[in-house]
Amino acid sequence: MKTVKVLVCLAGTLASADCMTPREHPRDVGLGTEKEWTLGLVQKEIRPGMSQGDVAAALGSPNIVSKDANGQETWIYDKAGSEASYSHSGIAGGILIIGGYADSGASRQMQKTVTVVIKFDSKGEVASTAYHATKF
Repeated sequence: MKTVKVLVCLAGTLASADCMTPREHPRDVGLGTEKEWTLGLVQKEIRPGMSQGDVAAALGSPNIVSKDANGQETWIYDKAGSEASYSHSGIAGGILIIGGYADSGASRQMQKTVTVVIKFDSKGEVASTAYHATKF
């Protein structure tokens, strides 16, 4: 009788738990679901001759705006971020073993920086772009 109760409890736990395969875990923590602010985005969107309004529409507001001695503007975008994510299946996605279970999951830790310097000419159009990116 005791064995039947244990099996019924175990079956109920398994039926109510969320099952995921190891490949589904990255999606569960939101990896790759939102548009990232990357160097590739800057290289794709920003071209010489673009207006300041077009740059702001593509990249948003800059972190720093300055003017040189000739009155020409420089916009600096300085983005830094870190991410730590973990997803696991618990008992439903694990492998049952005597005395417990083996868990499956995915985790990720990353830090990155992107610095972009955009110089505008006297007409307020992109004259040059310089950038630096790290990812570790």
